Amino acid sequence: MAGRVADLVYWRDTRKSTFVFTSLMVALLCLLHFSIVSVVSYVSLAVLAVTISLRVYSKVLHVIHRGEGANPFQAQMDADLGLSKEQLERLTERVVFYTTSGTRSIQRLFLVEDLVESIKFAFLFYILTYVGAVFNGMTLLILGVICAFTFPLLYRQHQAQIDQYVGLVRNQLSNLRAKMLAKLPTAKAKAE
Repeated sequence: MAGRVADLVYWRDTRKSTFVFTSLMVALLCLLHFSIVSVVSYVSLAVLAVTISLRVYSKVLHVIHRGEGANPFQAQMDADLGLSKEQLERLTERVVFYTTSGTRSIQRLFLVEDLVESIKFAFLFYILTYVGAVFNGMTLLILGVICAFTFPLLYRQHQAQIDQYVGLVRNQLSNLRAKMLAKLPTAKAKAE
């Protein structure tokens, strides 16, 4: 699964990546302007219009003796979409594992098991109040999709320059941290 996602965001198969990116953007932009009920209804009507038209077309061909009249979607109807017992057990184990670990993390953060971690968590929500005042969730989701399909490709194309600048920033932060730690004992000594 991770390999397929990487193939999409790195645009290894341009057609698939274009299709997925365009579909996601159209769906998100539709959801930005219309309710989810309207979007699902219109998409369902469009799919039904295409499938009914193809089915009627195959029937017409059969009537005029130019086709066999079989359902053009028979292969999809015969496909086995069920999960085996082993697949269902693995999926259930994953869901239970992620649910319990997520619940435990939320419990640990909200009930202040570690004060520093809970303060960081509170600071994150404080920052999110400002983000929420500027952007709504759908806009952030659209920006996230655009970034997911843009940044990996840009990084791969300009990896040397980006790594060089990231190294410079890390060195500057290390120097700043070293200076702050060097001043810390002198400040303590003056206070005493």
